[in-house]
Amino acid sequence: MGMTMTQKILAAAAGLPSVEAGQLIEADLDLVLGNDITSPVAIHEMDKFKEDKVFDKDKIALVMDHFIPNKDIKSAEHCKCVREFAARHEITNYFDVGEMGIEHALVPEKGLAVAGDVIIGADSHTCTYGALGAFSTGVGSTDMAAGMATGRAWFKVPSALRITLTGKPSRWVSGKDVILHLIGMIGVDGALYKSLEFVGDGVENLSMDDRFTIANMAIEAGAKNGIFPVDEKAAAYMKEHSKRAYKVYEADADAAYDEEYTIDLAALKPTVAFPHLPENTKTVDEITEDVVIDQVVIGSCTNGRISDLRTAAEILKGRKVKKGIRCIVIPATQAVYLQAMDEGLLRTFIEAGAVVSTPTCGPCLGGYMGILADKERCVSTTNRNFVGRMGHVGSEVYLASPAVAAASAVTGKISAPDELGL
Repeated sequence: MGMTMTQKILAAAAGLPSVEAGQLIEADLDLVLGNDITSPVAIHEMDKFKEDKVFDKDKIALVMDHFIPNKDIKSAEHCKCVREFAARHEITNYFDVGEMGIEHALVPEKGLAVAGDVIIGADSHTCTYGALGAFSTGVGSTDMAAGMATGRAWFKVPSALRITLTGKPSRWVSGKDVILHLIGMIGVDGALYKSLEFVGDGVENLSMDDRFTIANMAIEAGAKNGIFPVDEKAAAYMKEHSKRAYKVYEADADAAYDEEYTIDLAALKPTVAFPHLPENTKTVDEITEDVVIDQVVIGSCTNGRISDLRTAAEILKGRKVKKGIRCIVIPATQAVYLQAMDEGLLRTFIEAGAVVSTPTCGPCLGGYMGILADKERCVSTTNRNFVGRMGHVGSEVYLASPAVAAASAVTGKISAPDELGL
């Protein structure tokens, strides 16, 4: 029996000729990632080790992004812990205020992830880098500690679901709509500890930003990872952003998949996930009653890249955020922020009545920069809408694309761009 793309990467990293689903392996790591919330736990675990050293200072990335700039004393202490650890071990890829960015946008932008890599991160959305043809997955902080010390990690080899994408998405349909549609199809546990492997001629019609978004939310279907084939777009992205060599793996023709699904991108419509699970999806034309909102958030590791901001700005240009609606725009990295400034997007947002934040995860996890009160509703381009995710347990989060979020900011209710005549 042949191997899937993910299985081939893991076999190579484990130094084995082949692996099969369910097999336990120990694999070499190309990158170990942590942030300001998860890294302190890993660092405290490392303090218990007999030898206080890291396996490779160039293969660890520590990104201060959740509560940066620090929102309170506790977050300041967490960042101080990581900052001192990074200095002590001379960590090459340490990113703090001034070089900051949301980790899962920053890592590929900085060229730290390439095809064929095995990457672990103490954050569940580490699966983002599958967009480049890497195996990347989230782990606990103790696994991060072991990874930083040894450069190796244990894995149970996942089985896979094959997702065939066909056709070309319409104007206002993006990667966010694709992944919300898939999660709506299979559920939040539909790919539990499996690899989501995306194939088909529709892949070429998705931008790299679309692919990052889709891979980012593989975890919301329970997946161990999400992964795309390495085509010309992926190769061009890596050439632009990284100086590292990469390796392309392709699934065998006789690779085994637990299930196979086909999604016609041309048939998709803007999709919204209602509270309190990402699987509670409806297309905008299936929403029969007005869903009046209080806040809109455009940003996060899922949808804070430059194409997301361009889409939002296209809709907001010449329009106003509805009176009483709070619209918060968060560029994912400093580079995205600068590009948005150069292109005039920040002016568009501010003139429309939105606010623009420095790069941060902030409101996504109910941290700061957009906390919800009881009974408030938010349309957000983030990735989770669990009870209390963005604030009060009585609040509600509706997940959507930047296009739907921006249109909703104008109307004050969940809306598609075509409702504005676009």
